[in-house]
Amino acid sequence: MQSLVYLFIVLAGIGIGAAGYFGLSFNLIEAFVTALCVWSIALVMLERSLRRRAEARLQRAIEELSRLLSTNAHAGAVLGQRINALAEDNAGNRLDVVEADISVLGTVVRQVAESVSEMEELRKRQNRRDGAHLTVVTAPPAAPEEPTFTVDAVRQAIEEGRLVFHLQPIVTLPLRRPRGYDLVPRLSLGGGDFAEAGEFLPRHGGEMLLRRIDRLALEEGVAIARRARAAGQPATIHLPISRASLVDAAIIEKTVALLEANRIVAGSMALVIEEAEWTGMPLSEKAALNAFVKRGVQLSLAATRSLRLNFGELTGEGVRSVRVDAPGFLERPDAFSDLHTADIVSYLKRFEIDLIATGVTTEDQVLMLLEDGVTLAEGWHIGAPAPAPLELAGDAVAEPQPKRVQS
Repeated sequence: MQSLVYLFIVLAGIGIGAAGYFGLSFNLIEAFVTALCVWSIALVMLERSLRRRAEARLQRAIEELSRLLSTNAHAGAVLGQRINALAEDNAGNRLDVVEADISVLGTVVRQVAESVSEMEELRKRQNRRDGAHLTVVTAPPAAPEEPTFTVDAVRQAIEEGRLVFHLQPIVTLPLRRPRGYDLVPRLSLGGGDFAEAGEFLPRHGGEMLLRRIDRLALEEGVAIARRARAAGQPATIHLPISRASLVDAAIIEKTVALLEANRIVAGSMALVIEEAEWTGMPLSEKAALNAFVKRGVQLSLAATRSLRLNFGELTGEGVRSVRVDAPGFLERPDAFSDLHTADIVSYLKRFEIDLIATGVTTEDQVLMLLEDGVTLAEGWHIGAPAPAPLELAGDAVAEPQPKRVQS
């Protein structure tokens, strides 16, 4: 702005000199002297104005500084008075009394907490004893020590289209709204009877059969997830996966290709792996899982024996939920974690990991889970495996057709 003022003065002087030269018949020297006089007078006036402004600003700054110094002096005097008053008091004796009171209060609080904890344990045990007299809810048949079906029999059943995938809901408590579904493989025995996975899945050998079932489950899960998204009811589909599928390069490649082609629903898929298998899993198999996670798939640890895990590391590897057996967790929570049961869920939430209680068989267990802050649950008492709802069911679910997957 100041540069513009100087430019205006120069132009004004040139203009007045030119007017005298052309209009008043001044010679060139007179016109130049006239312009020079105009410049000098204008510059003197400008510098005088600038100096006055600077002096005014300086005066205001001095006044403000004086006020600040006065305020600081007053604050210092008040502080000095308070320090003198504190020095006159016998603060040492008062602090000793306060420390003694706090020590006694801490002892009382600890005793009260121990008493409340004992009362909670007694009440829970009484509730469990009372719950034993409740009406027995239909539960899945206990899995035999060895499968009752041979590998050839299961393969034949698949060829005949008797392998079906039912959905078992994972609900939020207390409203019991479905949060997701477990995709449960079952063999149709006719007459409305089904064989559960533990009765026909091979535990030793049968890798090609396991890979085939995993592939069919993945295709069915993708189809259900797409229908759920189209119906405006997105839900997470939890799929079982065996380690046999994590050591076969061809299966891994096909799975990655399937997930790439369905990235829009890959985030709604969760692969379920038992925590014992995860702990002993070599890096090559975890690398296969990492390839699936990069496509958006989540991981879920099932049959978790302890919650003393490195959850920060698990989050980085794509684990988004861990599952604990509800009866065992409620009976012996200290066997799973050193934290109070009411703090476990919030602790896992810090790592964006959900805690799912599985195997719920009584309403009493539901109430105890709510008391402990566990809001995700699954079990036959909440909902047994069943065909997909009409809006999610497709031909593959209603009547599975034989599918051949190369292993």
